[in-house]
Amino acid sequence: MIIIGIDPGTNTTGFGVVRYEKNKLMYLSSGIINLPENYSLSQKLERIYDNIVDIIESYHPNECAIEDVFFSKNVKSSLKLGHARGAAMLGALHHDIHISEYSAKEMKMAVVGNGNASKEQVHFMVKKILDIKKEMTFDESDALGIAICHAHRVKSPRASVKSWSAYIKAHPELIKS
Repeated sequence: MIIIGIDPGTNTTGFGVVRYEKNKLMYLSSGIINLPENYSLSQKLERIYDNIVDIIESYHPNECAIEDVFFSKNVKSSLKLGHARGAAMLGALHHDIHISEYSAKEMKMAVVGNGNASKEQVHFMVKKILDIKKEMTFDESDALGIAICHAHRVKSPRASVKSWSAYIKAHPELIKS
């Protein structure tokens, strides 16, 4: 399975592509989509969409994992981030790729084992897990972290159920009358 991880942003969007096979993760690619300050929001969204489509057409991922929106005191920034996420998600949807969303806390827990880990800790662990020697930005390592998080969830789908009642609701066939 090939997974594209996306760390959306309206200044820089990070992406990372990994292969997950036989319980092993392999690094394929990562990078950033720079979005010039002088671009309008519409131009930035178009650039995100076009670049994500190019990456998808190059690597043919089966799954897309994207960082979920976080809440900020600056409502305008949160809305713009939502637009960036939408542009990236649309690229995946237009290629019939399933999309999963993970919070930064979930990603940090999956990669570092601490939901409050720093960007430096995530960066270090992503490079270690994927045996990456090249320099990379925090946006790249966050995107790869999202892909790693998704691979862990695919490996153990029960981990995505947050309570017994949710598990029972998801699996009514297991309940005896």
